[in-house]
Amino acid sequence: MTETDQPTRQRVARSILVNGPSTAAALAERLQLTPAAVRRHLDQLLAEGAVDARDPRPVGSRGRGRPAKVFALTERGRDAFDQQYDDLATEAMRFLAETGGDDAVRAFAERRASFIERRFPQVAAENPGASPAQVLALVFSDEGYAAAVRQLPVVGEQLCQQHCPVSHVAHEFPQLCEAETEAIGRVLGTHVQRLATIAHGDGVCTTCIPDAGNNKKEQVS
Repeated sequence: MTETDQPTRQRVARSILVNGPSTAAALAERLQLTPAAVRRHLDQLLAEGAVDARDPRPVGSRGRGRPAKVFALTERGRDAFDQQYDDLATEAMRFLAETGGDDAVRAFAERRASFIERRFPQVAAENPGASPAQVLALVFSDEGYAAAVRQLPVVGEQLCQQHCPVSHVAHEFPQLCEAETEAIGRVLGTHVQRLATIAHGDGVCTTCIPDAGNNKKEQVS
């Protein structure tokens, strides 16, 4: 790989990061590159494990021929971008803690988690058939958390976040995780418990979302 290749390859990867999974043709048009040049960089990113190729989600009736593959960043590909900002973010948080104390850190954490309460009503209205946990998964995924929902017997559902964009910073400043958990509880109107976090070395962040019916039974009893 030549030195001139590296900036272009980073542009290809960043375009996928910002715009989501993309076809080679879309990347070529977006970056004003030839399709052949884009494919060369995608091949290298695939070899490095920074992206993977996926079949596109079916939308409407399919035409003839095989649909073009879409290329998405892998966890390794995301980490390459995250690492560039982690050190700066951690240093900024340390400065905030030194100059403003714990209250300042807590206030910042709450402001950052405000996207949960701000976005939840809108996403819920746009997805009337979704459960509260599924709405949360959509909200978190839009913020880069790669969230999904798993059904739990008796208890309810579990919100699973496969990626956390602030995990390295939250390892030193758990107030970020705590503020998110409290915001989830407020939009649901019930206590929730985070069972595992990427920031503390777990493979995924998991939050137990109690079934609304169970909550009503507990309140009645």
